Amino acid sequence: MLTLASLRRRRALRLLIIPVLALPLFGFGGLESLFAPKSELWDRWERHDSASTEVIDHGTWDQLLQRHIKRDPQGIHRFDYRAVVGPERQALDAYIGQLGRVNIDGYNRNEQYAYWVNLYNALTVQVVLDHYPVDSIRDIDISPGLFADGPWDKPLITVLGEELSLNDIEHRILRPIWNDPRIHYAVNCAAIGCPNLQSSAFTGTALDSQLDQAAREFVNSPRGVHSGSNGLVVSSIYAWFSEDFGGNTDGIIAHLKRYAEGETAAKLEGANDLAGHEYDWSLNRPLGQGS
Repeated sequence: MLTLASLRRRRALRLLIIPVLALPLFGFGGLESLFAPKSELWDRWERHDSASTEVIDHGTWDQLLQRHIKRDPQGIHRFDYRAVVGPERQALDAYIGQLGRVNIDGYNRNEQYAYWVNLYNALTVQVVLDHYPVDSIRDIDISPGLFADGPWDKPLITVLGEELSLNDIEHRILRPIWNDPRIHYAVNCAAIGCPNLQSSAFTGTALDSQLDQAAREFVNSPRGVHSGSNGLVVSSIYAWFSEDFGGNTDGIIAHLKRYAEGETAAKLEGANDLAGHEYDWSLNRPLGQGS
């Protein structure tokens, strides 16, 4: 007899790797982007102080990342959730609590950008830790609604009196305010298919170089672009959020070329079509750490 737990494990395994090799009839990413969260501005978060030189302390988060991210032979950053216990777990919770008390309206745009990215990533690690062990973050079905999938729509923190979910931070604050496709390389959803959780905290002073590094790292990995039997296969993020990468195949290829190097640049040279996209939803935990 199948238990609820075993049914959920089977469901998770079905969702781990999602290859899509047949393109929608109305263009690459057209069908998938219909079901992805839209960029919709929450204008309350546009407030900022361009003259501010104040800096937010992300030292605790930086130390946790440096201590617990392990880079595997394929260049994937795997986070050792199992090791974050006791004082370190308390430190993470305290850091997130500290960010919730920041008057983020009083900072300049770069400090705000780094703040929201770090908050998103720290909350993602926290929610995985709250439910660990799991095979995939999509098993953490705590979002409201009968057909909830994952934790993204559940309010996880209150900032300046507003309850915020992960989707609020990414799709109602970061994407519409900054209109920067590199956001997708910075926020991490705890999945192997996602761009790496970076091994240091984002900061306002180093933001641009950190975002460029994250973009180059992912684009030049097989998770970003690789050769399939029918042509180039890219990450599903380019299909789900195609509007952020030019809105069509040509725009996506142009974006990839901006960061491509070596073999990846050679693959993209002369490319005018994409064969499909893939994404691996399995948890970004260290190799050999099964649930």
